[in-house]
Amino acid sequence: MRTLTANEAKTHFGDMLLKVQRNPIQINKNGKPVAVIISADEYRDIEALKLQVLQSRAAQARADIATGNLVDGDTFFDELEAGQHD
Repeated sequence: MRTLTANEAKTHFGDMLLKVQRNPIQINKNGKPVAVIISADEYRDIEALKLQVLQSRAAQARADIATGNLVDGDTFFDELEAGQHD
């Protein structure tokens, strides 16, 4: 992934918009990554994937409820805090 400083991104904004159509660009400020610029098409693709994951999880939850595959609420939140559910 190409990396630009915040100042370079500002100075070369038009060029950056053209290049981001092919590959994401990371923007650094004070040497630290602060943003990644992606094309509108790539953003739409990411949002569509997120929706697919959410729909899949909702379908699995419905199936679990229908089959009685349930857990106690306190147990679930304990597992969630422990990182067992992403």
